[in-house]
Amino acid sequence: MEEITLKKPYITLGQLLQVCGLADSGAQAKILVKELAISVNNEAENRRGRKLFVGDLVTIDAKQIVIK
Repeated sequence: MEEITLKKPYITLGQLLQVCGLADSGAQAKILVKELAISVNNEAENRRGRKLFVGDLVTIDAKQIVIK
């Protein structure tokens, strides 16, 4: 399980994909959000603008990321 520590109140799903190295740009993140199996707190998610806050659990194709 990977942990991402926030420096701001939240991070968007698209930004998270970039921080984790899955996307090189916002445009690529937009595509990946539609192609990958992504859930936030066990609910399917396909909006790259989804705001993620401390305590959220993001699962991207079986990889789990905790927002700290």
